[in-house]
Amino acid sequence: VFLYIYELFLVRSKTMAMRQTPLTCSGHTRPVVDLAFSGITPYGYFLISACKDGKPMMRQGDTGDWIGTFLGHKGAVWGATLNTDATKAATAAADFTAKVWDAVSGDEVLTLAHKHIVKTVTFTQDSNCLLTGGNDKLLRIYDLSNPEAAPQEIAGHTSAIKKALWCNNDKQILSAADDKTIRLWDRSSMEQVKMLTFETSVSSMEYVPDGEVLVITYGRTVAFYNALSLDLIKAVEAPAPINSASLHPEKDFFVAGGEDFKLYKFDYSTKEELESYKGHFGPVHCVRFSPDGELYASGSEDGTLRLWQTAVGKTYGLWKCVLPGNNFCHSLMNAPF
Repeated sequence: VFLYIYELFLVRSKTMAMRQTPLTCSGHTRPVVDLAFSGITPYGYFLISACKDGKPMMRQGDTGDWIGTFLGHKGAVWGATLNTDATKAATAAADFTAKVWDAVSGDEVLTLAHKHIVKTVTFTQDSNCLLTGGNDKLLRIYDLSNPEAAPQEIAGHTSAIKKALWCNNDKQILSAADDKTIRLWDRSSMEQVKMLTFETSVSSMEYVPDGEVLVITYGRTVAFYNALSLDLIKAVEAPAPINSASLHPEKDFFVAGGEDFKLYKFDYSTKEELESYKGHFGPVHCVRFSPDGELYASGSEDGTLRLWQTAVGKTYGLWKCVLPGNNFCHSLMNAPF
């Protein structure tokens, strides 16, 4: 009996030690609808969040520590991104503008006027051009070295554009819209190359340059396509409607979040559900892996971002794991001391 109780204690201790403890990043006052990481810089990596409160925020990526708030929009911010070295930020908003910011000083650099709500912004790899899309159904390419010049415009979508991304070394563009399509465009000719049609609107889209993988979500489905051919690689059905998904940099697994407030982790090869965690108090709108793959961030209707460990129990950032003398693993951010 004593041996059984002792073994049960060990099992429970190990379970407690491996419990996922997300870091909660507060500060926003409305739903968080988009987030993006920078690349890894000499100062670490960074995280930007877009929120309906109109005040995008920048944070240290591995800890969630607040760095600054970009002030200037007069409406909900629907999209936000950082360039690779985290020196520039861009935001898309309901005030009919996209803005470019100095991500070091926080100063506004450019305001790019649009004819309707802007939903998505993304830099080229060299940070010289900005791609935007929104409710006026047009893709626009701005030359940031010549901001007074009229942008190049690409027409074709018949409803509001939700997301637009550069791909294939910035030679092509991927766009997803409420017309239930994803389209691939050639940058030089400005012509449509291919199109995918779905039964319902695509809720999110992520491009993974390594291997040219396109991750999309619609309904309960997380689907993976070749970004150049738009051929389906695989699809996975989740337990609930999914709003966003992200593939781990090493492609071992992917995470997804949606309407049931949960974060799901799946094995990419076998499609098996590995874990699920509930921490948010509202639907999850966006989720992304950090560039080193050590954590993933989620943004929710509840107005918070949360950072989750990829390998639970590992000492990283603000997570401190103490074993075996004290069988627990905690977050220093949420600790009582």
